[in-house]
Amino acid sequence: MIAWLAPNSLAFPAVDQAPSDAPLAAGGDLSAERLLRAYAAGIFPWYNEPPILWWSPDPRMALAPEDLRINRSLAKALRRHDYAIRFDTAFPAVIRACASPRARQPGTWISAEMIAAYEELFHRGYAHSVEAWRDGVLVGGLYGVALGGAFFGESMFSTASYASKIAFVSLTARLGAAKFTLIDCQVPSEHMASLGARLMPRRVFLHELRRAVRLPIAAGRWASALEVAS
Repeated sequence: MIAWLAPNSLAFPAVDQAPSDAPLAAGGDLSAERLLRAYAAGIFPWYNEPPILWWSPDPRMALAPEDLRINRSLAKALRRHDYAIRFDTAFPAVIRACASPRARQPGTWISAEMIAAYEELFHRGYAHSVEAWRDGVLVGGLYGVALGGAFFGESMFSTASYASKIAFVSLTARLGAAKFTLIDCQVPSEHMASLGARLMPRRVFLHELRRAVRLPIAAGRWASALEVAS
């Protein structure tokens, strides 16, 4: 039986009780307080229509910044300097681009309710966007949530070759420089595996997560640019 969250409580069921491939809980809301508590416990929301479903899959895809893998074609794209990478200058545009329908994926799980919730986290300094710009046009990027030394990737988009991957490389460089230790990629993805992400047993991921969120890295808006070596 799936657990239903009490409307007047921010408590979640114990994550070690979660099924490996089904939701841990349902219900609740997307308040900033509930979202931050969920992320700190290794839980994230993912659903197409109400009720809200909360997940903590086993295994979990994750990446340490120092384990980033850049293959030959991506390295070549980085050397071309086709894109200007910026941070936190267009969060609303990035999350809406991520929510746009894509080929072979007519729907989206990023609802208006979800957009509003993450924009609130952005205003509080917990959610961030990474943006790839070309000739003044936003052509790729990603967004996610930072908590302590952990970054929880939510979604990415690209309308130009390598734009989202270059945005992710830039994000990883920024996180490494700031002493982050963990990037949560949530569920298995060939795209993220090609960048060095790997599957962890949930117990290992939660151990790394507890260490990461305790790091004294303050929330707040990120500077808009970072020089990234090719």
